[in-house]
Amino acid sequence: MTVALAVTLLLSVVIGLSLGLLGGGGSILTVPILTYVAGLQPKEAIAASLFVVGATSAFSAVSHARKGRVKWRTGLIFGAAGMVGAFGGGLLGGRIPGTILMIAFALMMVATSLAMIRGRKNTAAKAHDGELPVGKVVLEGLVVGLVTGLVGAGGGFLVVPALALLGGLSMPVAVGTSLVVIAMKSFAGLGGYLTSVSLDWALVGGVTAAAILGSLVGTRLAGRIPEAALRKGFGVFVLVMGVFVLVQELPGAAGLVVGVTAAALAVAAAVCWFAVPKCPLRREPAPAGAVG
Repeated sequence: MTVALAVTLLLSVVIGLSLGLLGGGGSILTVPILTYVAGLQPKEAIAASLFVVGATSAFSAVSHARKGRVKWRTGLIFGAAGMVGAFGGGLLGGRIPGTILMIAFALMMVATSLAMIRGRKNTAAKAHDGELPVGKVVLEGLVVGLVTGLVGAGGGFLVVPALALLGGLSMPVAVGTSLVVIAMKSFAGLGGYLTSVSLDWALVGGVTAAAILGSLVGTRLAGRIPEAALRKGFGVFVLVMGVFVLVQELPGAAGLVVGVTAAALAVAAAVCWFAVPKCPLRREPAPAGAVG
């Protein structure tokens, strides 16, 4: 086993951990690993990532379902609508410069992360974990699919917030249900790529097995971490990735300014979290009807 292959398999465990614990992050992690570590060409890396993420998401969704954390009707309808939206987004995205798409995606990730960190403004509309209305699911699925089709990402970063913030599902159930959606869209995209791309199935199989191993760990952790901590952790992860994309895509000086500013804000947030007793970052919204 070469060093590159060993590192690829080790990092693949992190892919599964991200999917099992957060319900997202698979594509954003898998494509760079397969491109820069395993040495695949971009199109091969994207196609391989679709199989890895799709298979790992499907496996992890079953594990979440056994623990009652998947709403199958919501997930299947959302996934079907998302596939339609993604097709339309792909057609539109082909006419927009890639840099503009990536910057827009990064800004969207930052906005999404802040919403997740902040949480719902009150608990009057707290998580109910029932099946969502069909019309609402279809509309959200089309919008999320359109956006993810435009930027070519897996969609977990948008599906989880859509289910948690807009749909009112708790984070563990939003994570489990999102995996159904991700699996559906991943395999649909893979079908298109396989018409023109050949894959090293031995490598893909090894990466998938390692990712599934990581997803088992992530699934176990998802049920033991408090919802507020999981939601905020997801938000911070999305924020870091969004800033990274901005730094990569913005021209020299602007990218440097964004990177330095983000680093300063991260340090300030860490100091607030660990050293300030009344840090607003740790403050949860007051329960409905609470006074003060």
